[in-house]
Amino acid sequence: MKSTLSILLICFSLLSYSQKKALDQSDIGLWNTIDNEEISPNGEYVMYNLEQGEKDVFLKIKDAKAKLIFEHDRAEKGKFTTDSKYAVFTINAWKDSIAELKRNKVKKKDLPKDTLGIYNFETKQVTKIANVDNYKLPEKWSGYVAYMLAEVKSDKKKNKDSISNDKEGDTLTKGKKNKGPKKVSKENGYHLVLRNLKTQKEDTIKYVTNYTFAKEGQRFAYTTTGEKDKYSPGAYVLNLENNKEIQVFESHDQAKFYKLQFSDSGEKLGFIADLDSTKVQERPNELYVWKSGESKASQIINNTTAPKGYRVSSDGKISFSKNESKLYFGLATPSIIKDTTLLDEEIVNVEVWTYNEPKLYTVQELNVERDTKKSYETVLHLNTNTIIQLATTDYPNSNIGDEGDADQVLVSTSLPYELSRQWTALRTSDYALVDATTGNTKQIITNFSGGMRLSPKAKYVYGYDLVDSTWVSYNISTGKQLNLTKDKVFYNELNDTPNYPRSYGIAGWTENDAALLVYDRYDVWSINPTTGEMARLTKGRETKTQYRYVELDDDARYLDTDKPWLFTTFNEDTKHSGYYSYNAKRKKGEQELEGPYKYSRPIQAQDATDVIFTRESFTEFPDLRYSNLSFKKDTKISDANPQQKDYNWGTVELVNWTSLDGKPLTGMLVKPENFDPNKKYPMIVNFYEKNSDGLYRHKAPVYGRSTINYSFYASRGYLIFNPDIEYKDGYPGESAYNCLMPGVASLIAEGFVDKDNIGLQGHSWGGYQIAYLVTKTDLFKAVESGAPVSNMISAYGGIRWGTGLSRQFQYEHTQSRIGGTPWEYPMRYIENSPIFSLDKINTPVLILHNDADGHVPWYQGIEFFVGLRRLGKPAWLLNYNGEPHWPLKYQNRKDFNIRLAQYFDYYLKGAAKPMWMERGVPAIEKGINQGYELMENESN
Repeated sequence: MKSTLSILLICFSLLSYSQKKALDQSDIGLWNTIDNEEISPNGEYVMYNLEQGEKDVFLKIKDAKAKLIFEHDRAEKGKFTTDSKYAVFTINAWKDSIAELKRNKVKKKDLPKDTLGIYNFETKQVTKIANVDNYKLPEKWSGYVAYMLAEVKSDKKKNKDSISNDKEGDTLTKGKKNKGPKKVSKENGYHLVLRNLKTQKEDTIKYVTNYTFAKEGQRFAYTTTGEKDKYSPGAYVLNLENNKEIQVFESHDQAKFYKLQFSDSGEKLGFIADLDSTKVQERPNELYVWKSGESKASQIINNTTAPKGYRVSSDGKISFSKNESKLYFGLATPSIIKDTTLLDEEIVNVEVWTYNEPKLYTVQELNVERDTKKSYETVLHLNTNTIIQLATTDYPNSNIGDEGDADQVLVSTSLPYELSRQWTALRTSDYALVDATTGNTKQIITNFSGGMRLSPKAKYVYGYDLVDSTWVSYNISTGKQLNLTKDKVFYNELNDTPNYPRSYGIAGWTENDAALLVYDRYDVWSINPTTGEMARLTKGRETKTQYRYVELDDDARYLDTDKPWLFTTFNEDTKHSGYYSYNAKRKKGEQELEGPYKYSRPIQAQDATDVIFTRESFTEFPDLRYSNLSFKKDTKISDANPQQKDYNWGTVELVNWTSLDGKPLTGMLVKPENFDPNKKYPMIVNFYEKNSDGLYRHKAPVYGRSTINYSFYASRGYLIFNPDIEYKDGYPGESAYNCLMPGVASLIAEGFVDKDNIGLQGHSWGGYQIAYLVTKTDLFKAVESGAPVSNMISAYGGIRWGTGLSRQFQYEHTQSRIGGTPWEYPMRYIENSPIFSLDKINTPVLILHNDADGHVPWYQGIEFFVGLRRLGKPAWLLNYNGEPHWPLKYQNRKDFNIRLAQYFDYYLKGAAKPMWMERGVPAIEKGINQGYELMENESN
C-alpha cells in the first residue's frame, strides 16, 4: 500500500512538472512588484503599491490579518496621517490613455493631472480632488492636508478652483472683492487648498508660491503674490488651533520667497525674501525671522550687512536648533556677473584646462549648478540677534551637532587634496572646530582620509582613518585624539584591491555619547571613546555569523540602552539570515528568527511594536509580512505573484571548488525546477566579483538592464553558474581565469552540463573579464560582454563622464586592480587588455555599449567591436542611443532582453537564427524593423 502511494505521489509530482509552463517573453509583464510599503502609526493597517509589468500602479490597504480594507487603481505616494485615521494618496491617469493622448499630439500641459485621494478609516469613504500638483501632511500631528492645484479652469467663480470633492469650504478673504483674474503660473503662484480632514472644510488661498506645516506645533505658513484689491502679497502664518491668521510680512507681487521654514514648535519662522522687481543678476536677498507674539517678521541680514565677500543665499538651507535658540542659514560668495549685451557670435566658447587646478575641468563643468548654489553655514543667535559665520571658503563644509544645540561646529576642507584625489581615490580633508558663540576657529586634524563627523551630543569628533585602518576619536573638551582600534582588525579582512581596506561601519552611539558601537567582520563592539576600552557584544566570529544593527526609529539619534536592540544576522557559510534581539542592560541576546531566506529591514509602527518585513528566496517572492518584534508568528499580508506556481521555475544551491591558485571558492548554481541529473543542459556563466552571499535573493522575471534573468533562463532549460572571484593585484584578468575555469570544469565533471554549449555573460567589470577570458580559452560557445574595457591603456586616460572624474584612480587603486600607472607597469596594462590579443578570439561576441555611458567610455566597446570586425570574427554591437551605462528605458531593456535570449538560444540550444544576427538592422530601418523574425532553416 505504501509502495503504491509513493508511486502515485511521484507520478503526480512528475505530472505537475510536465504541466508547468516555461517562461516566455510575453509572461514577463504578468509579474508584480511591491513598493512604498508603510505601516500605520497605530500598527493596525498596512499600505503598499502593487505594480504589474511596469505599467499602472495599484494601491492596497490591508489590516493586520491581511483583510483587504481599501484598494484603488493608479494610486501611489500613499501616507498615513499620524493619528491613523486617514490615508492620503495621489491617483494618476491610466498609462495607456496618456500614451494615446501623446500619440494624438496632446501637449504636456494639457495632459490629465493627478487626483488627490483621501480615505477615511472610520467612514470607509474616499474623497477625490482633481487637478492636484502636490500635497503635504503635518509630520508629527494630524488634522489637515494642504494641496496645490495643478491648474485652475476658472478664476471667476468663488471657491470653485478645480476642486472636485464633495464638500467645499470658504476662501480665506483678506479684503475687497477681486476685480479681475491674474494668470496662474510658476511666477505668480498656484492656488492652494487647506483641508480640515475631520470637518472636510476647505480654505482656498490663491497665488501661493511656498507653503509648510510646523513639525510639532499646529501652525501653517505660506507666501503668496496676492490678489488685487483682496489681499496683499507676502508671508502669512495661520494658527490652526484657534484659526487666527496674521500677515507676518507684506511685499509687492513681484517679490520672491525662499526656504520657508518653521521651528519644530511653530513658534518661529524663517525665510529669505528677494524684494527687487528688476532683473539684476546679483539678487538682493534678505533673511527674515518671525517669532510668536510679534506682528511682523524682522529683517536680520541683507547683502549690505552680510560679512565682507558674502551675500545672503536663497539656496542655503534654513533650520532651527532643537532648543530654538539658533537659526542656521546660508551665505554665498558674490555671483559672477555676465555681460548680457554680448551676442552669441561675440562670446568666446573655449574650455581652459589647467594642470595644477584642484578639480579637473570635467568635474567643474558637471558641478556648475551646484557650485553656483553653494552656500556657507551661518548661525543666528535669536536671543541676541548675533550672527556668526561658521563655514567659509577656507572651510566650506560644516557638520552641526546635537540637533543644532551644540556650541562647537565641525568644519572641513578637501581643497588641498583634490588634485591628488584624481589618482589616489582618497577623500582627504583638514578639520577644524568653530565656536558657534564667538566664531573662533581651531584646527584639530589635518590630512585625514576617510571622513569625520560629530557624535550625536557633539562631545567627540570621530571617523575611520583609511590610511591607518583605525577608528579615531577626538575629545572636544580635552583636545585629546585617540586611535580606538589601532592594531586591531576592524577593517575589511577580504580586501583584494591595491588600496587601503575600508571599515565595516558602525551601529551608532549610545546615550550621551557614552560608547561608540563599531562593527568588525562579524560582531558588534562597544568602545569607550575616551579610554578606548572595548567589549564584544555579540558572538558571531565563532560561527561566521554577521550581526548588524537595525534602527527602527527614524528619529532616533542614539541606541537607547533601556530598550531592546534588533540586529540582522547573516551566516557566511550557509547564507541564512534572520533577526536577533539584544538586551543592552543584561548584555544578552536571543535569535528570534533564522532560516534559508533573505530578510529585509523591518519597518516598525510609530506608536506600536508591530512591524512589517519581507522574506525571500530564489523560489519565494518577497511578500509583505506582519508581526511584532518577537517574530514568533507572522501574517502574510500580500500575495503578489500567485501565478508563479504555474511556471517551471528553478532552484539554487552553493557549489565549491578550488582555484588554479589553490584557493577554496564558492559560487551559485541555478537549475531548472524539473532538473534531471541524467540529462545534459546548456549553461550560461554569469558573474561580476563575489555574488554568492545573494544565494537567497529572489529573481522575478523582469526586463533587466544588463544581465540575464536567472528565473527566465532556468525556466527555459538553462543552468546558470555564478562563481565568486578572488583577485591578485596587477592581474585581474588572470585572476578571473584562475577562479572561473576550474569552477566550470568541476560542473562539467558532474555530468549534467553540455560542455559544447556553455555561454558567458556579464556587464561592466564582468564585461571586461569576459572580453579577457575569450582571448585565453575557446571553451565558450558564445558570450555577451556588456560595457567592457578592451584597452586599459586608453581607458586609463579616459573620463568617467557621469562624474567628470579621471579614470586613473580606478586602475591604480580600485576595481581595475592594476596597482600603478602605465609608465610604472606597462606590461600589466598590455597583458590585461583584450585589444592586444583579439586575434586569439574564436568565440562569437555580442557587445552592449551605449553612447551616453558615464562609467566606461563607449569607445572601449567600439575598439573591441571594430577590432573583431577587422579580423572577421563574429561580433555584434548594441548601442542604445542616449542611454547611460545600461539601457534604462523600458522599450530598450525589453529589446536587449529579447536579443540576448535569441542570441543564446541560437548558439546554445540550436534555435533558429534571428534576422538581426544575419544582416543587422540597417540605419535606414532603425526604430522601424527590429529584425526579431527567425530565419527558416538557419539554426546553429
